[in-house]
Amino acid sequence: MGYILRVIKKIIPRPVVKLLRPPYHLLLAFLAALFYRFPSQGMIVIGVTGTNGKTTVVELLHAVLKEAGFSVASASSLRFKINSEVEQNQLKMTMPGRFALQKFLRHSSDAGCSYAVLEVTSEGIHQFRNKFISFSVAVLTNVTPEHIESHGSFEKYIAEKLKFFEETARRNGVLIVNGDDPHASRFLAFHARKKYIYSHSSITAQEGATDRKKDISGLRFGNAGVNFSFDGTSFSSCLLGEFNALNIFAVLSVAEALSIPPEKTAEALKKLSGVPGRLEFVQREPFYVIADYAHTPDALQKVYETLRQSFLLPSGAKMHCVLGSTGGGRDKWKRPEMGKIADEMCDTVILTNEDPYDEPPFSIMNDIEKGFSPHRTSKKIIDRREAIHEALASAKPGDAVIITGKGAEPFIMGPENTKIPWDDRVAANEELQRLKH
Repeated sequence: MGYILRVIKKIIPRPVVKLLRPPYHLLLAFLAALFYRFPSQGMIVIGVTGTNGKTTVVELLHAVLKEAGFSVASASSLRFKINSEVEQNQLKMTMPGRFALQKFLRHSSDAGCSYAVLEVTSEGIHQFRNKFISFSVAVLTNVTPEHIESHGSFEKYIAEKLKFFEETARRNGVLIVNGDDPHASRFLAFHARKKYIYSHSSITAQEGATDRKKDISGLRFGNAGVNFSFDGTSFSSCLLGEFNALNIFAVLSVAEALSIPPEKTAEALKKLSGVPGRLEFVQREPFYVIADYAHTPDALQKVYETLRQSFLLPSGAKMHCVLGSTGGGRDKWKRPEMGKIADEMCDTVILTNEDPYDEPPFSIMNDIEKGFSPHRTSKKIIDRREAIHEALASAKPGDAVIITGKGAEPFIMGPENTKIPWDDRVAANEELQRLKH
């Protein structure tokens, strides 16, 4: 289907293609659902949207639902899971295409899953990939600028996510919103059967004119993770930082909406050892080596802040940051913004290749460098492996090497959408071994 669309683009004038694109995508969504016999019917489908945190919330929800005794499937940028069966997402798409998504839901339904948890993206909504899926719950993690070139503006980016919430509300679904997000009120404006608003201090359920608030108390952050109390239950998670606390509170809100006992949620969180490629520790001694997916300014800022504030780094320790940005004309605006953040928070910065697509890697690195202050000296190393090696070689005991942008992704995307097998975590481990010899 993608090939057909590319051929059509070459033959038919662009304005006509633009006009035909929405009905084309909607038709595909209907045909996919029809072909796989509308598999979401009969399941409770939870959609998680937002700029950052979607994958973590999906992973946590899968664990909680499984701990509660349910059959569950989940699809994220990281992997596809049907109960305990796991397949890595190698599509380089957070939300699969319509036929792939409906096929996944059909397999999930046939496997007896009563729940499905899906990442829902703005691009996916724009292309109607969410259509003909019976979402019962919509979750918002946060909204910060992303995909500006793709949508045309930040406002249009938000508008796509609002469409998903509006449709879920119209379906008599439950809305769950991060109350600390500046745009929360817009997502809560829809008339829904029930709404949950979570924040650092509480979770509030709204049903009609009734508000039921439960406080979150004793919230603590440290190098062992997050601890707090909620509804008479103590919670602990190895996930680091305030942003992960909010991800956990989103999951708690879903559990409340589904009447899952808090002790089941607490047990699932306690058992979970982390999310691959999300603040994942490749090594802890003699210095930290961390791989993280952060690829937006907001995510990058939170990762760096978390590592500075979680008592991981002793006094005098340095942060060595390996940084790149996606090419192919994607979100060029964010490159100097990410450079500015790295300049402010990192002791050393090595700029490198990430996913260049058809764009010259040095051009991408030069754009990032525009965010640096005049006194900043950085290295540019196109070969990502050598960049990682250089950062590791510079680290002293107690320091931290932070490799961002890819996390657990299995490829580097090159010209003409070529896929070069890659894994930041594997490369870091291999280069650590090289340094020992």
